[in-house]
Amino acid sequence: MINITLKQLRYFEALARHGHFGRAAEACAISQPALSMQIKEMEDVLGAPLIERGARQIRLTHFGEVAVERAREILRATDELGDLARASRERLVGRLRIGVIPTIAPYLLPKVIGDLTARHPELDIHVRETVTPKLIQELGDGQLDTAIVALPVSETTLAETPLFQENFVLVRPASEANVPLPNADTLREMRLLLLEEGHCFRDQALSFCNLPSGPPREVLDASSLSTLVQMVSAGMGVTLIPEMAVPVETRSASVSISRFEAPEPSRTIGMVWRKSSPLANQLTEIADVVRQCA
Repeated sequence: MINITLKQLRYFEALARHGHFGRAAEACAISQPALSMQIKEMEDVLGAPLIERGARQIRLTHFGEVAVERAREILRATDELGDLARASRERLVGRLRIGVIPTIAPYLLPKVIGDLTARHPELDIHVRETVTPKLIQELGDGQLDTAIVALPVSETTLAETPLFQENFVLVRPASEANVPLPNADTLREMRLLLLEEGHCFRDQALSFCNLPSGPPREVLDASSLSTLVQMVSAGMGVTLIPEMAVPVETRSASVSISRFEAPEPSRTIGMVWRKSSPLANQLTEIADVVRQCA
């Protein structure tokens, strides 16, 4: 009988995901030597190397690539067993791992977490903020229970629940407040500031302007909505931002905000989770809380 612990499997999965002993140890909240020792013990028990150790990074061996997929299956099944136990209780308790995209997190999360904590004080909420593709991957790997994203995600393994519809607004320098509002055709001729590739909001803005995903040089990229608004304030161009971001991002910027004529560009915000999740009923209840907060 091979004696491998769940803790070792989690350490190995983290190492495979981060590709670096230091980052994996930090993610697992242990020291790097302790993690290295656990991986070495796991290799000794299995009788085969899991990783190739380099000076700057690690690489999975062929056996390691196969092993990490099995490890993820075991960890996912173990987590679902715990979820089944939580789902059998009458109230929401224990760990809740929520993923949120960056164009939602700063504006919606404070209210959502406050309300969830007030209603369900025994919840231990963990938040992960990153772009949609990573959230979908981590949902599939069992690292998240649910995620708040722009719909649709069109993943057959995930359930989607719409929460609310949100319009986009145009942000221009304050000096252009009285300039006639451009339409989508006119925007294509302007210097348009957008989020960098990987953000779904970028794709939605490009779609409204009927621009290809590989944009011309007039389109400039930024890593956050805050940076976009400050770039507009400096006169570098114009941008689109979701309506919920306006109070936070424009309070210290010299910009003007304009709404588009109907039909306004918009996105549907929703929650997604694995169809196989035992917590489906509880997550539906949480979705109602998020909807009310919005």
